Amino acid sequence: MRRYLPVARQHFLAALAGTSVVVKSLSAAAVLLYLLSFGLDTAYGLAVTPGYLLPPNFWVWTLLTHGLVEERAWGLAASLATLGTAGRLLEPLWGALELLVFFAVVNISVGLLAALAYFLTYVASFHLHYLFAVRIHGGLGFLGGVLVALKQTMGDSTVLKVPQVRMKAVPMLLLLLLALLRLAALVESNVLASYGFGLLSSWVYLRFYQRHSRGRGDMSDHFAFATFFPEILQPVVGLVANLVHSVLVKVRLCRKTVKRYDVGAPSSITISLPGTDPQDAERRRYPLPCPALPCP
Repeated sequence: MRRYLPVARQHFLAALAGTSVVVKSLSAAAVLLYLLSFGLDTAYGLAVTPGYLLPPNFWVWTLLTHGLVEERAWGLAASLATLGTAGRLLEPLWGALELLVFFAVVNISVGLLAALAYFLTYVASFHLHYLFAVRIHGGLGFLGGVLVALKQTMGDSTVLKVPQVRMKAVPMLLLLLLALLRLAALVESNVLASYGFGLLSSWVYLRFYQRHSRGRGDMSDHFAFATFFPEILQPVVGLVANLVHSVLVKVRLCRKTVKRYDVGAPSSITISLPGTDPQDAERRRYPLPCPALPCP
């Protein structure tokens, strides 16, 4: 094992070499907190504990810190690999500041949604375990977000050749794997919750709110919520998703899909949706090779 550590260290430093100070700083913070965990209970003060996030405690800072707290070596390796992948594949498209915003949005959303889910579980069961024994932390939420972003930008890339697995199928395949591991009691519920809410929150942000040169969000058909599911389920999922979207539009949490028509040329009509960019379409047509992504 020790003889592989220098090689792993060399590859890790090479992966970070071309990234910004944002990725380097987040990686350094994750390593530092992991080292501190040998002498301190870092998860107690920096992970999201549902009961402490609620009043009267209001440990709101944990919404920002929980994504960097790792207590196991494999968790740290997965977090560093996720940050490195985001730095190499997403940062050149978005910029360092947008990548930092994405990291913050996903982790804050994961913390809030997971805490709400455990609070509702407590209301239904009256077990204090769900309020004070559960600690939500680690990079799985951001891993889910990065996988969704890679589905958006390079979904047709091949991750595995035998059997053939494309990038667009990876987010749900990993969710299914974690669900099976949870049913077998091989992982804790917070692992599944973090990753699942990471998928959901990142899709909502990228679909409706991310700012770019053509407006906000990505309303293209290839990034619809139903496309995360097998084709046989897509019609049903699409119907339910459209109903939910209609409700969110009425309460003004989401905006209607805006279509723009160019009738300048008498023989053609061009329709463009917010978030669809010709460069993005060309990139999806000729996808970049995608490196293997970490799996817990």
